[in-house]
Amino acid sequence: MKVYDSAEQALSCVASGQTIMVGGFGLVGGPLTLIDALVELDVNNLTIISNNLGEQGKGLGKLLEQKKVKKAVGSYFTGNRDVGEAFQRGEIAIDLLPQGTLAESIRAGGAGIGGYYTKTSVGTDLAKGKETKIIDGEEYVFEKALKADVAIIRAHKADQLGNLVYYKTARNFNPLMATAAKVVIVEVDEIVAAGELASDAIITPHLFVDRVVIAKKVLTKEGVVEHG
Repeated sequence: MKVYDSAEQALSCVASGQTIMVGGFGLVGGPLTLIDALVELDVNNLTIISNNLGEQGKGLGKLLEQKKVKKAVGSYFTGNRDVGEAFQRGEIAIDLLPQGTLAESIRAGGAGIGGYYTKTSVGTDLAKGKETKIIDGEEYVFEKALKADVAIIRAHKADQLGNLVYYKTARNFNPLMATAAKVVIVEVDEIVAAGELASDAIITPHLFVDRVVIAKKVLTKEGVVEHG
């Protein structure tokens, strides 16, 4: 693990055309500091794998406003009207996946599994164009695993080795995404000494973590505020 002084430095590996996983459920548990830094980078044509694309003018919604997203893979886009409007104008492609399917596809990518069969979406528009198979007399849809060039995620604490613990609902897509990308960049509230984190509290082992920065922004009841 390497601690970076700024989110901008930590994101130096990001390039145009890459696939990027972004943790969080909307703004909750999202890497807001890293997202804001990503908005400022001179990159485009990104494929974003995330539960959604933030809100209008917030989180990944900023990246959409910058027209840097060519494709979004996720489950819940109606919370940001800009996504639907961009799709209608042909400015963005969307792969809509049921939320459990999204999570399992990311887990499969991290586990080295090429794909899997699921009953979810059988007989719906979401299954169109996908391989199906009858198993024990029931129809299943094949879903490919999801992997990324870079994952940007949010955790509560990291130790100096890069082991991670999460705070409450921030343990959503973040741990899964940490296993499924070539480079994993994490923002945390605090970095502590090795050995200070209880071993049974560690969710993401340090072997999955490449870069760490201290979070500068946090979501509160009042909205997104500067951290600290």
